[in-house]
Amino acid sequence: MATNILMPALSPTMEKGKLAKWLKKEGDMVKSGDILAEIETDKATMEVEAVDDGTVGKILVPEGTDEVAVNTPIAVLLGEGEKLGEIKAPAAQPAPVKEEEKRQQSAEPAKKVATPTEDKGKRESAAGSKTNGSTRIFASPLARRIAKEKGIDLDQLKGSGPHGRIVLKDLEGAKPGLKPAAAVATPPSPAAAPPPAPMADEAIVKFYEAGTYTVVPHDGMRKIIAQRLLQAKQTIPHFYLTIACDLENLLAIRERLNAHAPRDKEKQPAWKLSVNDFIIKALALALQRVPDANVTWTESGMLKHKSSDVGVAVAIEGGLFTPIIRNAERKTLSQISLEMKDLASRARKRRLAPHEYQGGTTAVSNLGMFGIREFAAVINPPHATILAIGTGEQRPVVVGHEIKIRTQMTVTLSCDHRAVDGALGARLLQAFKDYIEEPALMMA
Repeated sequence: MATNILMPALSPTMEKGKLAKWLKKEGDMVKSGDILAEIETDKATMEVEAVDDGTVGKILVPEGTDEVAVNTPIAVLLGEGEKLGEIKAPAAQPAPVKEEEKRQQSAEPAKKVATPTEDKGKRESAAGSKTNGSTRIFASPLARRIAKEKGIDLDQLKGSGPHGRIVLKDLEGAKPGLKPAAAVATPPSPAAAPPPAPMADEAIVKFYEAGTYTVVPHDGMRKIIAQRLLQAKQTIPHFYLTIACDLENLLAIRERLNAHAPRDKEKQPAWKLSVNDFIIKALALALQRVPDANVTWTESGMLKHKSSDVGVAVAIEGGLFTPIIRNAERKTLSQISLEMKDLASRARKRRLAPHEYQGGTTAVSNLGMFGIREFAAVINPPHATILAIGTGEQRPVVVGHEIKIRTQMTVTLSCDHRAVDGALGARLLQAFKDYIEEPALMMA
C-alpha cells in the first residue's frame, strides 16, 4: 500500500524546513534506512531516511522549496506491485497552528458574511495575488515589492516556486513593463492604529536609488540569529566585567604538552592543544568553583546546573553555530581538543544534530585570531553568561618595581543580571583567571 513520506521534525521546536535536495528520484527502489533527501533547518542540514522498503512513486515537494511545514507529505512511497499511475498525490497539510494563534482566533469577534465579490477580493489580497482576466498570479511579498520598484509586470513572468508562485529569482532578467495599478486602501481609524513597529522594508528601501543595491533574501539561519539576538538584548539585562590574564605559564605548558603528544605511524601527533582548549577547560572548572554562576534564569525559578556544558561560537558562512562541549569540567585537555575539532568541522558543513548545539550553561566567543583586543559578546539564551576572548599580545606590565613585557589576554564576561549579580560575576571571572594563569591547577 502506498504511504506518504512526511516532512520530519528534526528538533522539538522545528515547525518548517527547506527541502534542500532529493537524493532519490521517482521510480527508484529504496530500502529501509536509505537516504532519501536532505533537509535544511535554521541551523543544520540533516538527512531523511526511508523507514520502509518500496519505490519512490511521486515526489510532491521539489528540491529547493522553502518553509515546508512539518508533517507535510513530501513524497509517496509505493508498495510491492503498485504502479505509478495508480496513485494520487495527497493534499499538503497546513502548518500547525500555535496555541497563541488559536487563542487569538477564538477571541476574535464574529465577522459579517462577505458578498461573493468582497470574499473574492479578500482571498486575492490575502494570497498576495492579482487577477488578469480569469488567471490568478501568485507572488511572494518580496517578489511583488521588487517588481513594483523595477516596474516589472508580474503578468510577464512564470513562477518557479511552489504551485507556480513567483519568487525573487524569477525576476532576474525580466524587462521593466507597466507597473500594475496600486489598490487604494481605506485608512484605518485612529482607534485601530497599530503600536509603533520597526521600520518596514519599504521605508528602508526608499532611501536608496533603484539599481544601486541587490537584495539577498535571508536564509533560515540568519532569521533565527536575528530573532535570538533581538530577544537577548530586549529581555536580558546585560552587564560586563573585563579582566586581563597573563598567558606566559599557559603558553609554556601548552608547548610542552604538544611536544609530548603520542604520534602514529606517520609521525602525526594524537592532539595539538590550542589556547582555546585551555579557555574552555578553565571556564568549566571556574563554574564548578563558583556554582551559583552556573545557572539559567526562568520565571518560575533558577536552574542550577551540575555540569559545565560550554558552548563555543564557530563562525560559518552566513552565520554561526555554538556547538557544546558537555561535561567539560571532567574532560582532559586532549579530549576537549579532539571533540572541538570534530564539532567545528561538522558545524562548518552544517552537519550538527540539534542536541549538539542546543542548551548548554555558558559560552565562549573568541575573536583573538582576528587581532581583536577586547569586545563584549551578546548572551545566547538560555545561558546566563558568555565569555568574550581577545587576542593574546605582548604588553608592558609592572612586576614588583620593574616593567616587564608579558603576553596578556583581555577577556570580558557578559552576565544576565537577573541570574548573576556583579560580585558573583567577578568571582567567576577571578576563578577563570586563576586557572588560566596557573594551568597546572586544571590537572590537579
